[in-house]
Amino acid sequence: MRFGAAVLRSPESPFAVEEVIIGSGPADGEILVRIAGCGMCRTDLAVRRSAGRSPLPAVLGHEGAGVVVATGGPHTGLSDGDHVVLSFDSCGHCRNCLAAAPAYCDSFTALNLFGGREENADRFTDAAGIALAPRWFGQSSFAEYAMVPARNAVRVDPTLPVELLGPLGCGFLTGAGAVFHSFAAGPGDTVVVLGAGAVGLAAVMAAAASGAVTVAVDRRPERLALAERFGAIPLPASSPDLPGRIRRLTDGGARYALDTTASARLINDALLALRPTGHLGLVARLHTALPLEPGALDRGRRISHICEGDAVPGLLIPRLIGLWRAGRFPFDELIRTYPLAGINEAERDCEAGRVVKPVLLPGGGGR
Repeated sequence: MRFGAAVLRSPESPFAVEEVIIGSGPADGEILVRIAGCGMCRTDLAVRRSAGRSPLPAVLGHEGAGVVVATGGPHTGLSDGDHVVLSFDSCGHCRNCLAAAPAYCDSFTALNLFGGREENADRFTDAAGIALAPRWFGQSSFAEYAMVPARNAVRVDPTLPVELLGPLGCGFLTGAGAVFHSFAAGPGDTVVVLGAGAVGLAAVMAAAASGAVTVAVDRRPERLALAERFGAIPLPASSPDLPGRIRRLTDGGARYALDTTASARLINDALLALRPTGHLGLVARLHTALPLEPGALDRGRRISHICEGDAVPGLLIPRLIGLWRAGRFPFDELIRTYPLAGINEAERDCEAGRVVKPVLLPGGGGR
């Protein structure tokens, strides 16, 4: 099967839309999905800075959504014509997967970041027959089609705009899941969100839907304006005595804080702004040692890394869609669409902060 896909060949090169080949149909437990839309996530772009740790050349993209066009075997639970949102890969049988924690799958790194599943790995090539890294996050959905383990797919209502739903599988799932699952925030709680990008704004929306008081911290006025529109108290990152400002806004300290920035200064400010026994969750990967200020972890405060919002995608994605339909999780307001051929423009706009969530449309279109 031949189709178009955006291939990244080296960390320095632009994406190039090329013909790629999958040499066989779906194996047992797989589905073939015609991609309607795929979100661009900063994890895709981080491959450029991974110093050879991620396999290239590759077709990236891990916030895909589309329509099932073929299934492999009788046990996928899906049928041709089903509309699906695609999420991260997991093995399904390790202790964490069996404990409903697939984001902490024993094989998460191998399956999602460093080469994908070993089965049928050599069937995905470019037009010259050169092997491409198999299934980034189980998808490789910067493409017209994706071969996906059925475990990764969540069936959705076919009346919904499926081309916009892909970011619910990772970025929006991560921010909202941190609030709903990692924190279990509710009415009367206080949540500080550091960084008002796609993940942070999803957390702001989820906190508002939970009835929590939310403070959003960012350096861009336009992002703070968005956060305020979604129910947060805006606070510039450059504010003097940021921990003190947060404590005053949250009546003595926040119960929860979510950092999406990986800024050591903001992480320490967030810890110092927590009330006793408060919890700071980190979703951005740290690339250097994290020095902690004296007293930052006193009085029962704690810090943890949160992966994929501690979510089971098959449960959280329908919940987010339900909140969106009720007007309580307006994620579509963060999206700008681009044709697949415009992927390099989408990347530039994302890196420059001109768009919160780019979504690529392999079928054309965009705005």
